[in-house]
Amino acid sequence: MILLTSLGAALLTALITLFMPNIYTATTLILASEDDKAGMSAMMAQLGGLAGLAGGSLGGPTKTDLYVSMLRSEAVKDPIIDRYKLLDVYKAKFRVDAYKTLDTKAMISAGKKDGIITIAVNDKDPKRAADMANGYVEELGKLAVRLSMSGAGKNRLFLEERLTTAKADLTRAEDELKAFQSRNKMVNVTEQAKASIEGVAQLRAQLAVQEVQLAALQRQFTDSSQEVKRARTSVENMKRQIARLEGSGGNSSIPSVGSVPQLGQDYLRLMREFKIQETMVELLTKQYEMARLSESKDLSPFQVLQKAKVPEKKSKPARSKLVIVATFVTFFFSVLFAFAREGFARMPEKELERWKSLRSPRR
Repeated sequence: MILLTSLGAALLTALITLFMPNIYTATTLILASEDDKAGMSAMMAQLGGLAGLAGGSLGGPTKTDLYVSMLRSEAVKDPIIDRYKLLDVYKAKFRVDAYKTLDTKAMISAGKKDGIITIAVNDKDPKRAADMANGYVEELGKLAVRLSMSGAGKNRLFLEERLTTAKADLTRAEDELKAFQSRNKMVNVTEQAKASIEGVAQLRAQLAVQEVQLAALQRQFTDSSQEVKRARTSVENMKRQIARLEGSGGNSSIPSVGSVPQLGQDYLRLMREFKIQETMVELLTKQYEMARLSESKDLSPFQVLQKAKVPEKKSKPARSKLVIVATFVTFFFSVLFAFAREGFARMPEKELERWKSLRSPRR
């Protein structure tokens, strides 16, 4: 009896598994690049609340955490659903139903030690499984580049505005200097005074550019970040250096020209302003070109360690294992039932009556 029951369970399980469709799993591996802090900050700013869901580390979400959240977001799932017509494949009436089914088909995880992101897709069609796994990588790349370039674009526009203002100030300073020179044909100033003015002008221009850089960093990072702290320290050091050179006269003082007549001092002030604006335009132009390059360069936010291939073997169902498990489980319970039945059969009449009385409800 036990053998017949176990054999029947094995045959029934085998018959059921024959009607179960084969499922194929395609896997791809990617590794996030952690060196682009500005790009990561831009993505976090663009993602908004989604970035808060990424990871839970004390130092804030890593780029790996962000990518995992992005892969699970509708911004990536929507093009996957549309590209592979998953509404029809999953027989989903509404898109939200397709989201739920896709979440059960696509498994996205990240290694805690190595940070490698694994994307595994299960599907009845092996080719579609591989295409979808690779499609996830493609859509993640598009989204990451779009968000990063959006941040770079804002930085470029910010520098472009500052550069336009600096050019206008340079034109104004140049016109004022030319007008002064045309009114005063002969202005005698020492070479020492000129050199001193040019040195201070260079430092003031560098200070202005550093302040622009600080403002740009504050748009990307928090005030407590190391990037902002370093930039602020650099600005403060530059201010102290300029203050030492200018002495106690403040911003309007002309260093080392105390014996220069008033006319000469007016000329030096105009010359200093012109040199400041000229150097600012030169330095901001370099910063602007770097921002343009950062915006237009081919960003590589992650590396594809393993591209998904069409699986040759099914991943499930494991028919032989299911048959073996069903057979052993049935055999175990059949033996257990046989022992229990034999025990009741050998039980004394009085004990049997007592057991029946315990089971019967009290009136």
